[in-house]
Amino acid sequence: MSPHPANPLRIALVTGNYNSVIDGVALTMNRLVGFLERSGVPVRVFAPVAERPAFPHQGTVVPIPSMGLPNNPYRLALGLPPSARRALRAFSPTIIHLCTPDLLGIAALRWAGFQRIPAVATCHTHFSSYLKYYRAGFLEPLVWRLQRAFYRRCAEVYVATESMAEELRRHRVEANLVHAPFGVDPEQFHPGNRSMEWRRSLGIRDDEVVVCFVGRVVREKGLAVFADVVNNLKSSGVKFRTLVVGDGAARPALQQKLPDAIFTGYLGVDQVGTAFASSDIFLYPSASETFGCVTVEAMASGVPVVVADATGSRDIVRNGVDGLVCPPEDRTAFTLVVRRLIENRAARATLARAGIRRAAGYQWDHVHSDMLANYRRVLGTWRR
Repeated sequence: MSPHPANPLRIALVTGNYNSVIDGVALTMNRLVGFLERSGVPVRVFAPVAERPAFPHQGTVVPIPSMGLPNNPYRLALGLPPSARRALRAFSPTIIHLCTPDLLGIAALRWAGFQRIPAVATCHTHFSSYLKYYRAGFLEPLVWRLQRAFYRRCAEVYVATESMAEELRRHRVEANLVHAPFGVDPEQFHPGNRSMEWRRSLGIRDDEVVVCFVGRVVREKGLAVFADVVNNLKSSGVKFRTLVVGDGAARPALQQKLPDAIFTGYLGVDQVGTAFASSDIFLYPSASETFGCVTVEAMASGVPVVVADATGSRDIVRNGVDGLVCPPEDRTAFTLVVRRLIENRAARATLARAGIRRAAGYQWDHVHSDMLANYRRVLGTWRR
């Protein structure tokens, strides 16, 4: 492998999803690739690709052969085939950045070891927390065992929140954990995006309070809690409208539970900013976050947030200061808190102002500059 003294940083990004599905990992990594290219850092993305990409991607993607999954939009790569290995050698990376501890990630980690190239990883997904939603809790010990084996072989592991770092340590993941939060784009998410016209187009009156959910419409995002809270409020005679922005496998079931809710499906980034700012309360009971980009986006949009006291969310939202935090799965607590906000406009305004200030501390420019510094530190201390 030939050295590149003029461009010591050459990043190979390996991920299980880059443009197949719109989710936090894909959007975050696309932002990073765009930043790296604007900064003059050569980068290649190695990922499965869908026949019809979910959105236009950043950078150059080397397609990895993959198979579709039943009733699931994601694709599974079974490893790193010879064609991908040749593409890696031709690109000659100096750092391998891994996003997923799947078969592709494991193969790329092994390849980096053979080539004596440092591998780093971002802990994007709280995999073990997903299992209970799919009646697969018995697999949790195996999932943690695989993560321990994967992350301990990485030079650095980037963790977005301290609570997620604590969760990894609690499960004996021995790795060089580095704090690396995600961010928000203040030009895309801000209170000025509020649109009464957009609300009216959905049949929402100007005086109605809108409780929204924004994200992938999948079980692990706390949809059962969301639906129960909404129905509890409705049965108590509380007046408000429910807005669900996003799509996913659980949408049909959620629509059955919430027949009066407004479902928009997937929206473009600009439209999502309008949807956030045009809402009045963001209810996000997910207990499976590593960070929670949508929570910061809601705060930046001037929308008071109600979240679960779980990994990720508890680091972003300070209860009673810039949002409200409830015990995970506690329908009663969520119902009382949301009702109080629906009925108290002044309380919503106070939390909204504090949330805007809090979100200002999470800026993508800072996040990306820190990641570039992380790469340089790894490369500067790596011994072949």
